[in-house]
Amino acid sequence: DRKCEVVLVSSGAIAAGLAKLGLRKTKSMPLPLKQAAAAVGQSGLMWMYEKTFGGHGKKVAQVLLTREDLSSRVRFLNARNTLQTLLEYGVVPIINENDTVAVDEIKFGDNDNLSGMVVHLADADLLVILSDIDGLYTADPRLHPSAKLIPVVEKITAEMERGAGDALTTVGTGGMRSKIMTAKKVGAYGVPMVIINGRKHGALSSLFEGKDVGTLFLPKEEQNRSRQHWIAYSACSSGGLVVDDGGREALVSRGKSLLPGGIVRVEGSFKAGDCVNCSDNKGNVFARGLTKYSSADLEQIKGLKTSQIASVLGHKDYDEVIHRDDLVIL
Repeated sequence: DRKCEVVLVSSGAIAAGLAKLGLRKTKSMPLPLKQAAAAVGQSGLMWMYEKTFGGHGKKVAQVLLTREDLSSRVRFLNARNTLQTLLEYGVVPIINENDTVAVDEIKFGDNDNLSGMVVHLADADLLVILSDIDGLYTADPRLHPSAKLIPVVEKITAEMERGAGDALTTVGTGGMRSKIMTAKKVGAYGVPMVIINGRKHGALSSLFEGKDVGTLFLPKEEQNRSRQHWIAYSACSSGGLVVDDGGREALVSRGKSLLPGGIVRVEGSFKAGDCVNCSDNKGNVFARGLTKYSSADLEQIKGLKTSQIASVLGHKDYDEVIHRDDLVIL
């Protein structure tokens, strides 16, 4: 009844399907079984949501996404238009990964990661993650009873990422580290995130009443534009470019475009227009961008001056490999 629009990212289809099939939950179950269980469980999950929301006079809609849907800029924008239309008609979208067709190589990984992408997709103002603990602690409270809840995180540090751990549930995926990475992702888009205990009655109501619950992650002051955020977090990487120290300095510190002279190695096979990672000689990925040349062309012109491109390839469409406007520093 509060005048806000809600998009719900839900899990549970695989677990519900396994229960219907009379199967045990295991971490090592094969992908086809997960996909079959998801197909069985989706209908029951949506029936539950329809019954629950219907009791409050609300309509719901099922939206199943794959990583490929958000990696394609055209499909991303189509999905955004669908969500906006549903919200305009007062419908609550229930979003889940389309586990029946998604494969490991292109899966979101967990619903924390998916919810972070949905923030960008829905142009949301706030992300609330319902967890099984009260928020982010100074240590794992299940192992360290003296651990203290951290009410506000202004900046996510490398130490915080390392200390979060990677605890997983048996059927679901995702631990506190994935939640912190999601907070970092949505924070770059200018959106705050809150972790609260979804098992505590009234926790969500308390949050919207302005009470101090959970952990609030504040967003960055400098925010990525929508297209930059899509490049950084939604587009799938098709390959990589290893960049020398001079090239890295030009990109990171001086805001320049990537030229062929700064490339020392080409990794993977990709086409012009694909998204690629940029890494240093130690393998640290520091940027992502849309390449103007294919991997085949780059194998021939890497390390060369722009003036040499035409003589090697027989044509020169662009001076730069990745233009600054198509590049995001991570």
